[in-house]
Amino acid sequence: MKWVNKLLTVGTVASMIMLSACGAQNETAKSNEKESGSAGNTSSEVSSYLEKAYTGAYKGTTVHMLGTFVDAEQAKFEEAIKPFEEKTGIDFVYEGSTDGNVLPLRINGGNAPDIADFNSPGTLATFAKEGKIVDVRSFLSKEYLEKQYNKNWLDMATMPGPNGDIMAGVWNISYLKSMVWYNKKEFDAAGYTVPKTWEEMLQLSEQISQDGDAPWSIGIESGGATGWAATDWLEDIMLRTTSKENYDKWVSGEIPFTDPIVKNAMKKMSEIMFNNDYVYGGTKSIATTSVFDALLPLFENPPKAWLHRQSSSFKTFFPEGADADWFPFPAIDLQYGDPALISADIYAMLNDRPEVRAAMEFFTKAESLKPFIQSGAFTPPMNDADPSWYQSELDIRAAEYIKNAKVIGFDASDMMPSSESASFMRGMADYIAGIVDLNQALEEMQQGRK
Repeated sequence: MKWVNKLLTVGTVASMIMLSACGAQNETAKSNEKESGSAGNTSSEVSSYLEKAYTGAYKGTTVHMLGTFVDAEQAKFEEAIKPFEEKTGIDFVYEGSTDGNVLPLRINGGNAPDIADFNSPGTLATFAKEGKIVDVRSFLSKEYLEKQYNKNWLDMATMPGPNGDIMAGVWNISYLKSMVWYNKKEFDAAGYTVPKTWEEMLQLSEQISQDGDAPWSIGIESGGATGWAATDWLEDIMLRTTSKENYDKWVSGEIPFTDPIVKNAMKKMSEIMFNNDYVYGGTKSIATTSVFDALLPLFENPPKAWLHRQSSSFKTFFPEGADADWFPFPAIDLQYGDPALISADIYAMLNDRPEVRAAMEFFTKAESLKPFIQSGAFTPPMNDADPSWYQSELDIRAAEYIKNAKVIGFDASDMMPSSESASFMRGMADYIAGIVDLNQALEEMQQGRK
C-alpha cells in the first residue's frame, strides 16, 4: 500500500491545484450520473463491483482517498485496507491530513480524491447540494444497503442533491457518545446503583455528595475547540427532552438557540454542572480542566470523583488497568426514550470508476473496520460485525446500544457549518465559565447563525 501522510498547508494545496488545473480535470458527479445511470439503479443489474474486483477485474488500477487518519489511526486504517489490496490488486493510496481546509480546496480546485472521509456531515451536505458527490445508490441496491445499515444510518446519509435527494456516502466508523463512565470496582464496593433516569442520576449524585465526594469530574478545555464537550452534554439532553424532529430542526437552524426547548435543556445540564457540590473542583474548574484529564480522578485511589460523561473513543485515555464500566446517559422525559448520540465518519465518492465503486462497497462491510473494532474505541455502524472482534463486553454493549436505538442523533456541532459550530462551542464555554448568563449565552450562540 502506498501511504501518503501529509499535514498539508494551504499553500501546498494551492500549488497542487494550480498544477492540476493544467492537466485533465477530474470526473464530476454530474458526468458520472450519465455514465452510471440515475440514482436507484441496483447492484442486482450487474455483478457486485467488489466481487468483480476479487476476481482481479481491476488489478493494476489505483484508488486515491483523502481522510483525517494520522499516526495510530493511520496504522489501523493501513491494516484494514491491506486485505482489499491483496485480494483485488488495486493500489489504494491514502492521504492523511488534519487540516480541514485541504479537502474543500482540492474539490473546488478540480483535484478531488476518488473517495473522501467526512467527519462533518454538514460539510458533505454542501458538496452534495453542489452536485459534486456521486449517489452511491447508482451502484448499491436498496436491499443491500438496508441489510448492511439500520434505517437511522441510511436516513442520515440521505442529503439534498442538485436534482433531489441522494445517498451521499456510506458510514464507516462511529463512536457512541451517550455514555457515563465509572470505576466499577469502587462503585460496586460503595453500594451505588446504576441510574436508569435523570432523576435517579441526580439522586445518585446527591448520595455521593452526602458521602463526602464529588460525584462528577467534568472538563471542557480543549485549546481552540474548548467547549465541544459541553455541546455534547447539551445534545444528549436535547435528544431526551424533545422530539428527534425538533432536534433536527435545531441543528438545521429552523429552531433557534434562543428557543425555550434549548433553554430547557441548558437548565437541565446546569442542575449538575452548576452545583458546586457535584463537580470535582467546583463549577469554575470545568472551563479550565482538559477534556483528556477529566476522566483521571475516577481512577485514583481512592477515587476523587465517580462519574464522567464521554464517548467510547476516550477508552484509549484510561489509565492502564482501569476497571472502567459505563451506563447509558439516562432518559429524562420518558416519552423520548433512550436515544443514541453518535459521531461518525462518512465516506463519499467524488470520481466514478469501477475500482472506486469496489472500494466503496468494501467500506460498507464491517471487515473494513476490523482493526478499529479490535482496538476497543470504535463501534461499527454496519450490521455484519463478528462479535469475536470486540475487545470486551463493554464494546459489544456500545455497538448493541447504537444498533438497537430507536432514535440516533448525530453530534449537532459536527452537522452545523463551521461558523455556527464555533459560536456554539464558545457560547457553552462562556456560560460555564460564568462570563455570560444563560440568556446571553443563548444569544451568543444564535449570533453565529447570522
